[in-house]
Amino acid sequence: MPAAPWRTFAARARSPSVPPKKAPSPAASASAAAPVPAGPPGSGLSQVQRALRKLGLVRDIDFALYLPMRYEDETRIVRLADTRDGDMAQVEGVITECEVVYRPRRQLLATIDDGSDTCQLRFFNFYPSQQKQLAVGARVRVRGEVRGGFVGRQMMHPTVKAAGTALPNALTPVYSTVAGLAQPVLRREVRSGLARAVLDETIPVQIGLRGAWDLRSALSFLHYPTPDVSIAALEDHSHPAWQRIKAEELLAQQLSQLQARLERAAQRAPVLPAPTEPVATSLHAQLLAVLPFGLTGAQQRVGEEITADLHRQIPMHRLLQGDVGSGKTVVAALAAARCIDAGFQCALMAPTEILAAQHFGKLVGWLDPLLAARGLRVAWLTGSQRKKERDEMSAAVESGQAALVIGTHAVISEKVRFKNLALAIIDEQHRFGVAQRLALRGKAVGHLEPHLLMMSATPIPRTLAMSYYADLDVSTLDELPPGRTPIVTKLVADHRRDEVIDRIHAQIAQGRQVYWVCPLIEESEAVDLRNATETRDELADTLGEPIQVGLLHSRMPTAEKQAVMAAFTANEIQVLVSTTVIEVGVDVPNASLMVIEHAERFGLSQLHQLRGRVGRGAAASACVLLYAPGDSGRVGEAARARLKAMAETGDGFEIARRDLEIRGPGEFLGARQSGAPLLRFADLTTDTLLLDWARELAPVMLQKHPELAQRHIDRWLGTKAEYLKA
Repeated sequence: MPAAPWRTFAARARSPSVPPKKAPSPAASASAAAPVPAGPPGSGLSQVQRALRKLGLVRDIDFALYLPMRYEDETRIVRLADTRDGDMAQVEGVITECEVVYRPRRQLLATIDDGSDTCQLRFFNFYPSQQKQLAVGARVRVRGEVRGGFVGRQMMHPTVKAAGTALPNALTPVYSTVAGLAQPVLRREVRSGLARAVLDETIPVQIGLRGAWDLRSALSFLHYPTPDVSIAALEDHSHPAWQRIKAEELLAQQLSQLQARLERAAQRAPVLPAPTEPVATSLHAQLLAVLPFGLTGAQQRVGEEITADLHRQIPMHRLLQGDVGSGKTVVAALAAARCIDAGFQCALMAPTEILAAQHFGKLVGWLDPLLAARGLRVAWLTGSQRKKERDEMSAAVESGQAALVIGTHAVISEKVRFKNLALAIIDEQHRFGVAQRLALRGKAVGHLEPHLLMMSATPIPRTLAMSYYADLDVSTLDELPPGRTPIVTKLVADHRRDEVIDRIHAQIAQGRQVYWVCPLIEESEAVDLRNATETRDELADTLGEPIQVGLLHSRMPTAEKQAVMAAFTANEIQVLVSTTVIEVGVDVPNASLMVIEHAERFGLSQLHQLRGRVGRGAAASACVLLYAPGDSGRVGEAARARLKAMAETGDGFEIARRDLEIRGPGEFLGARQSGAPLLRFADLTTDTLLLDWARELAPVMLQKHPELAQRHIDRWLGTKAEYLKA
């Protein structure tokens, strides 16, 4: 085995200096010891315990792994005369003045003199005890940011302590916290949990050479670094102690992914054999014959990969990724046909009713006539259905008459029972919560698992595929169907809106249609953005008769949304002003111009998805990104990077790579929705050597040291490893 990547740092690593452990306080022991059953306020948990639970701090190891977001240096006293404007400084001196003034609002002003100079201390929020602490003649130690000015040095809301107490020998950690959990309390709880945590080694010496930093010394050092350490090395996670922590975290993730894959291999799914009837009369062959287009090479290749999975008794766990317009729906339809040919049911679940309706419209057109000849049908299930219709659909699903079930979250309702579900297809899978994906898998009958095909129009960069999706088989549609026209993308400043209006007139004169996307529905005092309702009214006035301007947003009733989309599809509405409900799935080939207002406020993946709503027909298409420079005359750095990427490339894989660079993996994947054990410390863009090391070590460790591997997973992931089953 290769030496662990952090070992190269060992020679120059400083031995950790760990402060003496204090005995945990009774409060600390009570809140950080054995897990307490969760419950609402008043159910036995104190305010501190509820706040700790909100941060995910339950086990001792959770506290040990809760590392500081930054540090304060309270290890030395400096002279006021040696400070400069903007310095964080700690000084000791005598209070020479202290008074409450009312100019222009009530505030406490005090002056400290350390013998080298004076500094004014200003407090807008204070208690009588603070005023007493700063009485004239008191000797105190204060720490804060020094600001220069005409009246001399000043500190706003500095921390105040009694002078003469011993200085700490380590930097003071500052942790991310929540309301109801003061920083001193959190520090005490973390110190107590770290002291109790079991931090023995789980990486066997025989297969993973460790450097100078074992886990305990690395964690102790990162909680309480010595003052001579490079702050930059701590903040950018390049210090050798950080390398050890990141390597351990990546190893836990790779072990859990590999374990999930092995557990899945032990499960059983329905085997979908090739049809016994002549191939030409199979549903799959008939569907191919009625499609108004031929399959691309990529679609044929991916279809064969899925078919091979369906013929095996191990449950398929495949991610079908492809750029906007690459034809994922067709691949899903053909997979459903294979399933139905074998005598089983298939379910397709989409995150929004608009997207589900798009799938339903296409698949009904293709499959319903073919299924009707077999006495079968396509069922439609959504939350907005009337009870009578939903009951009728649910009965068809339970009897098996509904061979294909399409819908939203209603598909996983407790009342919906399948006769023999064998294939579950989830579109835009990252927009579903883990519990929802698991619920769909739980619809299979008996002890069998359904095959699972997840689709995403957000291509996954290679580093993510190696880590977050290591337990998945990934199929890629890397070829667009013929006839798709390239989309020209233009960046236009908001003050040039008149030119955009002229462009809209020209498109409509040619019989084309236009999308205009806004980020808000109603006025917001917090964010000064033009809203969709106001924009629709303005565009209707500006464009005039007979141009029809429609409005679509997520708060409209479902029937109204469907009516608006139907009118736009039929060209009864020429300009559709919308929020991002049209982000995915909407397919109107006659629309050739996409205008995105306040484009600087949208995410890169979202911009790319919205752009993909045009260019679906034969006409040349364009996407206009309207942006509003801020008071400085420029947009922010991250927004500028997103707009630049949109203007430079239409390749979804390149867009995804840049999006990962800008946002990081947690946000890229939708951490809260995915539920996957996201990395807290490692960075996939810079820690590729550590990732390679973890990928190589994980299978060896699982095979030769399964108990240690399980302890390592439990330590780092706890119950979150269960999420991988989704």
